[in-house]
Amino acid sequence: MLKKILTTSAAMTLIAGAASADYALTVLHTNDFHARFEPISKYDSGCSEDDNMAGSCFGGSARLKSAIDAARARSTNSILVDGGDQFQGTLFYTYYKGQLAAEMMNALGYDAMTVGNHEFDDGPEVLAGFMNALTFPILMSNADVSQEPLLSNELAKSTIIEKGGEKIGLIGLTPDDTDELASPGPNITFSDPVAAVQAEVDMMTAQGVNKIIVLSHSGYNVDKEVAANTTGVDVIVGGHTNTLLSNVNDRAEGPYPTMVGETAIVSAYAYGKFLGQLDVVFDDEGVITSAVGEPLIMDRFISEDAAIKGRIAEAAAPLEEIRQKVVAETAEEIVGVREECRAVECAMGNLIADAMLDRVKDQGVEIAIQNGGGIRASIDAGEVTMGEVLTVLPFQNTLSTFEVTGATFVEALENGVSQIEEGAGRFPQVAGVTFSVDPAAEAGSRISDVMVGGAPIDPEKVYGVVSNNYVRNGGDGYKMFTGAMNAYDFGPDLADVTAEFLAENAPYAPYKDGRITIK
Repeated sequence: MLKKILTTSAAMTLIAGAASADYALTVLHTNDFHARFEPISKYDSGCSEDDNMAGSCFGGSARLKSAIDAARARSTNSILVDGGDQFQGTLFYTYYKGQLAAEMMNALGYDAMTVGNHEFDDGPEVLAGFMNALTFPILMSNADVSQEPLLSNELAKSTIIEKGGEKIGLIGLTPDDTDELASPGPNITFSDPVAAVQAEVDMMTAQGVNKIIVLSHSGYNVDKEVAANTTGVDVIVGGHTNTLLSNVNDRAEGPYPTMVGETAIVSAYAYGKFLGQLDVVFDDEGVITSAVGEPLIMDRFISEDAAIKGRIAEAAAPLEEIRQKVVAETAEEIVGVREECRAVECAMGNLIADAMLDRVKDQGVEIAIQNGGGIRASIDAGEVTMGEVLTVLPFQNTLSTFEVTGATFVEALENGVSQIEEGAGRFPQVAGVTFSVDPAAEAGSRISDVMVGGAPIDPEKVYGVVSNNYVRNGGDGYKMFTGAMNAYDFGPDLADVTAEFLAENAPYAPYKDGRITIK
């Protein structure tokens, strides 16, 4: 069945005069929230209550609640869905795991979400506990969980809900490399997203469902591939790549919605900074006749729901002593934004890699490597609290030391830059080593000019390396490290190491020195 999408102006006219047989639906959506229950700064990290009252903060569950309530009041029919990665990112997750996320999502009235890769950070056990606390379905179509007893009878591929007398099919999608990105365990296998989505669409279509939405935590590029290579998908609500789609924001990566064939793709950045709102009209055959909208920024003009604000303050109380402890001072902002740390040398990457190498220099270790995706925020100038450090490094990773040959380390660097065009988290931030990258070359042959201690790397020589336990155990595709010699994965917490290095070098002066060259 062909589906014709009208231009925005025509669509607005059509909405105003929609025939009685037409069905209007508002799709409210979030993605990559990462435990940002409190308001955040422009750097996506913590924002003080004083700054919040002054109007300098964004997001937070209390603002989202007010915005969602207002959007629902404006709409005849609406759904609220999430594109995954509620887990990980602040002390709230470290302390409460998924329980506070479940409580807040229930309170905001979500209809469904998909599993993000970070929902597996603490294995199936924590995900199962989170699911048990939810009052709505969590979905994942492209994985086989039948051999995982904690999830096999609980985690559905898709679901059908009813709004305003119409059935709406919802399908979940998660990264097919989640086994490299997180800790799903040995009992779960992931599969091709296109085939998985099409199978669920065909099943729903056979049941007479003609309005189908994919909740995708697979990234903007994969979303476009799914839209181009499936039939019957009306809307894809994206996540994973923190993509902002917008018609008015000059930092947007594409229009909102991005149309691929007959499918409308939407994504609302991350961290609760925006609430996505897509207004869709279907005719009585389930054909989309308009799809228009724009992410709504959660700034000072959105009031904070009093009950939710109070509950978050209550939940924050046990965390205050840790968060407010001043551990160091920085002379200027330490930039840790994903646009830099996943693509080029970044100041935060240098800090972390330097801190790791400094901690183990007396063990003969020569090289440090940190995955850019493990760097989650910047730190602004002035006093540095432990809470800020933990926002940058929230994963409770420990220092790992090991030995590999020069050839193996170059292979690791090739892995690190193999998905540079996608902004993948495997991009290597380093210390003790310099190298050049040619992003235009074929993956696997992008690295050159590797120097260790001022000398060309020797493929046969064994080098001492320090990283985090996630990378050492094969995370982000670093499988070449799993067979490393003399591996020890149980060093101190990376956040503690970084905080102590900052303290020893206070006031810290962030810098870049050309250790990574992009050709």
